[in-house]
Amino acid sequence: MSLTCDISFKEKANIFSFEYLKCLMFINNIESDDYLFTKKLYSKLITTSHILEDFLDFHGAKKNKEWVFYRELSASIRHLSLACYSQRHVLNRFKFYSLGNEHRDMFKVEALDTLRIIQDSLKLAVPVILEEAKRLDITIPKTGYDLTYFPGISSTQHLDHNIDDYNAKDNQKENLTRIASEFLEVIKDFEQFSFYERYDLKKINKLVPGKINEVIVRNYEMRIHNIQSSFDSYVVNTESSSENIILDELRSHFSIVFHILQVMGRLLHFYERHLYDVGFKDVYKSISVSLSELIDRDLLLDRAVNFCLFYAAKFLSSGKEVAFRIINENMETSTINVGIPKDRGFHSRPSLLVAKIVQHYGGEVKLQVGEDSFDASSVLDIQWAGGKIKKEEIEIVAFTGDSRALNDLVILANVNYGEDHMGKGIPLPNELSYLS
Repeated sequence: MSLTCDISFKEKANIFSFEYLKCLMFINNIESDDYLFTKKLYSKLITTSHILEDFLDFHGAKKNKEWVFYRELSASIRHLSLACYSQRHVLNRFKFYSLGNEHRDMFKVEALDTLRIIQDSLKLAVPVILEEAKRLDITIPKTGYDLTYFPGISSTQHLDHNIDDYNAKDNQKENLTRIASEFLEVIKDFEQFSFYERYDLKKINKLVPGKINEVIVRNYEMRIHNIQSSFDSYVVNTESSSENIILDELRSHFSIVFHILQVMGRLLHFYERHLYDVGFKDVYKSISVSLSELIDRDLLLDRAVNFCLFYAAKFLSSGKEVAFRIINENMETSTINVGIPKDRGFHSRPSLLVAKIVQHYGGEVKLQVGEDSFDASSVLDIQWAGGKIKKEEIEIVAFTGDSRALNDLVILANVNYGEDHMGKGIPLPNELSYLS
């Protein structure tokens, strides 16, 4: 059976534009500057603009001088709406997040300002799109949607929490330890993007897209989404559980960072794909210039970096303590007895490798030397222990704590902590490849 039909391209352009333009007519007729678009409106904009964009792409609009601007505008509406949808979600859910009080008030004010900035950018595009549709002889709907068609999600009612799973899933502690450790890995990797004073535009332009861009942000977004999905699948979280508060804190940090990165990814995609000059043909440059004159790219870049990147780093940093608490309350613990590094003892190299193993897993590990206990995640502490070991001529020491780290410490000890008898480094086993 053929998938084609006899309707012309122009007739189909009218069909695929109708609901999209009806949404834009609704926005165009909004008189109040205070009106915040609802998630249902953003959802309608996302789906209708996406369908139109796909239709236009299928028929080659990206390479047609008459239709390329209309196509680019539909893509702009889609990505700005996607950013707004995630931002509105954060604002809707914010009162339910367990994040502490350090950034709450300032974040909420900035989050609302950011939503308005992106929404205003979207609104500026509306009359231009309607004019472009007229130029292309596309039928404009006589009216937009009625205001009641786009209600907000929130209401005064909240359903009772009356489902509790008292039969905890198998391996709850193991799953929590694994998930918190994976989260700590993301936090560690993201620390390179942390900053404390907001960037000016000159610094932002040096940062984007060379050091931070859509691809990098999407990678972190996916990693956090996978962690959150694993949490929702394998962790029991009931209203009556005594550990419920800390589990809520952990998931809140996953969730808010995930949605902030969604916003940032969409803004960077829009900037890199539609506003950033990468030396394409003149027709695409002219489209980029037209969009830049319509939508303030510097303002969107500022929000991507000084709001999204800034607060993603802040909430990841505050989530670190929560993840450590989860690990130390749920990890399997044990004790091992191993020899010290031969010939040279715990000098800088073996001390660093031991600390890196402990830091990799995130759980607490203590180095026991006689009656004294040292923090095995601290190079300095291990070297202090090394002084006592040398002075008292101790040959066997004990490590106590996170079993995952202890397993790797046994492997490290079996290769003399990565050194030969001259103190030079030797290749480490594959199990310790993360140390390189």
